[in-house]
Amino acid sequence: MMGEKMSNDEFREWLEKRTTAFSIATFKFLNKLPKDNAGRVISYQLGKSASSIGANYREATRAESREDFAHKLSVALKEANESAYWFEVLSGLCEDVVELQALTQEASELRSLLQSIITSVKRTSKP
Repeated sequence: MMGEKMSNDEFREWLEKRTTAFSIATFKFLNKLPKDNAGRVISYQLGKSASSIGANYREATRAESREDFAHKLSVALKEANESAYWFEVLSGLCEDVVELQALTQEASELRSLLQSIITSVKRTSKP
């Protein structure tokens, strides 16, 4: 859908669905991790950060001002950065797993999207 021009509402809905799908896919992947100390710590931290991306994006889309929107998007970006970190840790612990690579790539793409939106909002907010 990204190849065609979307309205702001279509884009918002598309990104909400994408971040929700990312959360679900992450939780499904985490359920497969070993229940040892590393698995428990990573599951807890990554589960929180990955699901917070979409939750904070939704909060941003209901912001009270452009500044509030940019701030809430920045929180979502921080969560995407944390998720990317935990996926990097996992890639050092796990054997080369296609599912892990796909989730790592999606975390990276979400980071780029959020950063692009924040940059655009800040650029258009200046007088």
